[in-house]
Amino acid sequence: MFTGPDKKDAVDPGYRMLDGAARDGALRRLPKAFRTARRRYHRGFTLIEIMLAVGILGIMSLAIFRFVQSSMTALYVSSDTAAADAQYDGLRDLLTAEWQSLSPFRANMIGEPFKLGDRERDEINWSCSAGPGLLTRYAPSDFTVALRLQPEKKSGRLDLGFLRKPKTDSDIGEGHETWVPLIKNVTSLEISYFNPGVNTWLPRWPGRGLPWLIKVKVGRTDAAVPWEAIIPLRRTPY
Repeated sequence: MFTGPDKKDAVDPGYRMLDGAARDGALRRLPKAFRTARRRYHRGFTLIEIMLAVGILGIMSLAIFRFVQSSMTALYVSSDTAAADAQYDGLRDLLTAEWQSLSPFRANMIGEPFKLGDRERDEINWSCSAGPGLLTRYAPSDFTVALRLQPEKKSGRLDLGFLRKPKTDSDIGEGHETWVPLIKNVTSLEISYFNPGVNTWLPRWPGRGLPWLIKVKVGRTDAAVPWEAIIPLRRTPY
């Protein structure tokens, strides 16, 4: 095995002392296998080999970039979907807490469609006092609240929220209605009421007591299937 810096020196220490013609003659006298190994030792990469290596590296880099890009896109989409789903889960919890706290005699719950633009949209009204479910702690009087849709002034999109209006207070006039948006940019609102007497879902509620169950269906712009929740107004509905 040759360990020196050059295979020629390993064969003959005086090889470098020879002139050109003598050196060529000495090389011809060497074995053929050694001459082939010497040519391979000094052989470098060709331009085609370098171009192929650069092309392979470029393809690998592009594949890695596409993989990372698709992973980041999927992460963003999943996080946006999770945030939107959390909004609707919060809406269900809020409505459950508010409606289960209502008094059957004071609530005066009424559910019916109302005209918004050129289409009928469902709406539900009830009376209650201030509390966490109404998103307020302090108020001078009871409220009349409506869960309904309302268009945005600039964009025209529909928002789902509470329209709150004080019932009795001499210092507060009719212009003190407050709109509390809960979920922005929805397409529809459908509310149904379960009547155990007839064992069916009704599109309206006449205002006599409270229904056993309320089904709320909201059309989403970010999903093909509407969001739906069945909320019991009694803690043990079955």
